[in-house]
Amino acid sequence: MAAEVVDEAVRAAPAPPLRGLVGWYSGYRQRGLPATRHRGLPSPWLTLILTLDEPLTVAAHPDPAARPGDYPTLLGGLHVTPALIDMPGRQSGIQVAVSPLGARVLLGLPAGALAGIDAHADDVLGAGVREVHDRLREAPGWTARFRVVDDWLLGRLARGRDVRATAAVADAWRRLLGSGGRLRVDELAAGTGFSDRHLRTLFRTEIGLTPKAAARVVRFDRARRRLAARPGPPDLAGLAADCGYADQSHLAREFAALASCTPSAWLAQEFRNIQAGHHPPG
Repeated sequence: MAAEVVDEAVRAAPAPPLRGLVGWYSGYRQRGLPATRHRGLPSPWLTLILTLDEPLTVAAHPDPAARPGDYPTLLGGLHVTPALIDMPGRQSGIQVAVSPLGARVLLGLPAGALAGIDAHADDVLGAGVREVHDRLREAPGWTARFRVVDDWLLGRLARGRDVRATAAVADAWRRLLGSGGRLRVDELAAGTGFSDRHLRTLFRTEIGLTPKAAARVVRFDRARRRLAARPGPPDLAGLAADCGYADQSHLAREFAALASCTPSAWLAQEFRNIQAGHHPPG
């Protein structure tokens, strides 16, 4: 008798006080699917994953010196190379998209402290992660699970010191996101009153990447989400023009650098996940 196939993907907004600090929650549950390997691509969000049953198996980290391993919970910073995730056909959990601007107040450290690395979330955030992990497993459905995460993060928000990135860095980051990664470093710096060099230092600390690297990641994230959202054969030349690349070759080079594959190869590899909603378009 064939095993039941389960492929759930549910997305929800955080509680209002968390908005601007957290982008969204993504719940996922898969059973009875073929084993595959997923690319965890660079994006403008820190990644917090709380699994429900099986641990997350990281086959390769953005930091090539880091060893593969299993993660019941994972916290990762911004990065410019992909992680490789082994998906054995059974997995479940919740992924939380944390803004770099929310790192200090929700995680207790600047986003730069997590740049390019993955860590066990309880090693960084303490025993409360294990408690929320247990509560998630007891919750009866996705709405209840998201409420558990809301309550936990609201508690951290209330107890933590409200130490945020400077207003100038926060404004520069929001402008960069709003431009789709098209703003040059000198344009960003001009809006802050800082020199290019000082803005680079602040970005490394508060965001985890330099402004130039952050712009690449924002532009790339926009391009791959638009690629996932378009039906039919990809129009790579049109996508490149829409997302601010010089031409299709430029887009291909950025995919090679940030995803370690071509746009078409990524789309083919992730097609089932995209169809199931695991890569909802931005």
